[in-house]
Amino acid sequence: MTPPIVKRYLIALDKYKWIGLASFGLVVVGTTVVAVQPEPSPSYIAAAALAYSRPTVSFSLTGNQIQQQGQELNEEILLSDQILETAAAKVNIPAKKIIENLVIKIPERPKAGDAKAAGGAESSTSSIELKYKDTDRKRAQETLQELMQAMVKLSNDINTRRLKTIIQKINERLPQAKQELEAAEQKLEHYDRVQRPAILAAENGSLLGAVTNSQLQQRQLKLTLSGIDAQIRSLQQKLGLTVKKAYVSSALSADPIIGSLRTQIYQVESQMAVLKKDLRPDHPTMIQLRRQKEAYEQLLQQRGMEVVGGQGGTAPLPGTATSIRSQSNLDPARQQLANQMVALQTQQETLKEQLLDLEKEEGKLRYEYSQVPNKQLERSRLEQQVVLKKNLFDQIQVKLTDAKAAEAETVSSLSIARPPVILPNTKSPKNVPITLGVGGLLGLLVGAGVVFLLGSLESTFKTKEDIRDSLKQREVALLGELPFMPVESVDEEGTPVIVSLDSPYLEFYEKFRSNLRRVSGKNLKVLLITSVSSSEGKTVSAYNLGIASARAGKRTLIIETDLRSPSHSSSLRVTPDNDATIEPLRYYSSLSDCIRLVPDVENLYIIPSPGPVRQSAAILESSEMRRLMEDVRERYDLVILDTSPLGLSNDPLLIQPYSDGMVLVTRPNYTQENLLGEAIDQLVESELGLLGAIINCTDITVPQRPSVRPSPPSPPEEEELPAGLRRN
Repeated sequence: MTPPIVKRYLIALDKYKWIGLASFGLVVVGTTVVAVQPEPSPSYIAAAALAYSRPTVSFSLTGNQIQQQGQELNEEILLSDQILETAAAKVNIPAKKIIENLVIKIPERPKAGDAKAAGGAESSTSSIELKYKDTDRKRAQETLQELMQAMVKLSNDINTRRLKTIIQKINERLPQAKQELEAAEQKLEHYDRVQRPAILAAENGSLLGAVTNSQLQQRQLKLTLSGIDAQIRSLQQKLGLTVKKAYVSSALSADPIIGSLRTQIYQVESQMAVLKKDLRPDHPTMIQLRRQKEAYEQLLQQRGMEVVGGQGGTAPLPGTATSIRSQSNLDPARQQLANQMVALQTQQETLKEQLLDLEKEEGKLRYEYSQVPNKQLERSRLEQQVVLKKNLFDQIQVKLTDAKAAEAETVSSLSIARPPVILPNTKSPKNVPITLGVGGLLGLLVGAGVVFLLGSLESTFKTKEDIRDSLKQREVALLGELPFMPVESVDEEGTPVIVSLDSPYLEFYEKFRSNLRRVSGKNLKVLLITSVSSSEGKTVSAYNLGIASARAGKRTLIIETDLRSPSHSSSLRVTPDNDATIEPLRYYSSLSDCIRLVPDVENLYIIPSPGPVRQSAAILESSEMRRLMEDVRERYDLVILDTSPLGLSNDPLLIQPYSDGMVLVTRPNYTQENLLGEAIDQLVESELGLLGAIINCTDITVPQRPSVRPSPPSPPEEEELPAGLRRN
């Protein structure tokens, strides 16, 4: 049995054989052109080597780094335009030609840390190999020599430029580093000038001692205030006066004018008391004495306000002269006690002010003491910045000194290790027969590959095995594999049908019918046959399935529901009605007009399609079609609906509700993979009654039977035909 991959390739070869032959011819022609080319003129190869070099004596770190960087030159730098143009100008050869004939091999540098590789392999791979090919022996040597000298000079120039760049960058950075160092030192000096005393006071304990001394003074003042408060309370109890009243009484009692006015008031009152017994109150003498008394009292009140009130009237003043007389009657002893109480009050207020000042001073000292750690941290930060800036400045100065010392050590990192020598360039002549043979074999491979590639790019199934695997993956039943049928009875459009009873192809459709019956059961009355695209043989399968069913004694009806295509009923020797295209609904409403008897097959009937017609969907959904389907379901054992492909229209889905099941027809080299997969997924997901699929036109060997002349079929009895059914 032929493997599937071979079948696919043979199908692709049959389809793309001319493209494969063209590919084969192109390769053979190209090989022939190469084979007949004349032998090239002899050429010479000049070989030389450059070695990595170091200065004899090296004292600077910068010089060593530059030399090490100089040994990392790549091919792009060594073959730069500067080197090529310099060598080309001296040997009078285009730079483009030099780069085409030059081969350079740069050794791989050992990775950092790979001490073993650096020590063992440096001696064997520390040179750069150069080869230059030319037809002139002397010119090859001169060109390679100029290239090597230019590379050595370029390495020297690169090292010198690197050193000058380093010195320039250091000189640019040095003033800035010095300025940053001076700024950091100034910040530290200013901070020490402002905050250093407080930090030192906290460090030597004087600040903490000041806080303690302030607390001690506050305690002493509080004790003194307690004693003064006790003395004031004692004096208040003795005098029966408050401090303010004692001050007023003492001031009024000590004033001589108030004393004189009090004396005169006593004298007037004494006279009035003496004269009161002899004189009436309205006596002129009594009136005069009362006026004198009022004048003295008014003067007494004014003097009391002058003595006690002062500028702001701070002391409480008596409202009348009587109250002034009562408050100015202190004797010297009590007046001394009042003055003492006032003095104690003044001392008490003074001590309270001192206590408040000490408390504020203690708060300031405590705040300064709490800020000492922050000040110490800030000073440490400023001091650290000074140290960092100083270290950076010192490093830049050291780097500048080292770079200036490297000026005397900088040399080229490359040197000529081996001058150019000419190597023999032996090349065997071409063998024309072998070249042509290799070209022919290569052409066969290319042609076969092109054919296989083009076949693989197609999205159609190539073999029945491919279709079978696809159906198996989607769990779709395979109802039969039908062979390719040669023409037995073919109409003008080429639709092969089985007419002969001895046809060997009838067995395959009988097997298809039995598998269909087994899968669907005994309830299958209306079967819908469709495909995903055209030319897959759905009409052939529908016709021959109908013939097989009729041969089995089943009253079978084939309905061509593909209204978008013309009828193929002529292959069954049935002539379609030409007037049906004009009024298709009227055509389907009359069973006597639409149902035809197939003359060569007993029990087989057909309703030819009136197509092509417009608005096929409206006809399929019409009430006439519905009544027709209901009628034929009752009259026939099996009704086969031959519909249009699913990929062209939705007509199969419109007629599907009248059916009991659906069968998909596939065909190798015609059925597209994506269309078949989409159709199966749609039918399964929508539960549209997909029974299975068949593979049409497969490469099955059909056994040949001995030809036996079939007896002419007897005409069906009249009672088997519907009323008015026509014979054609």
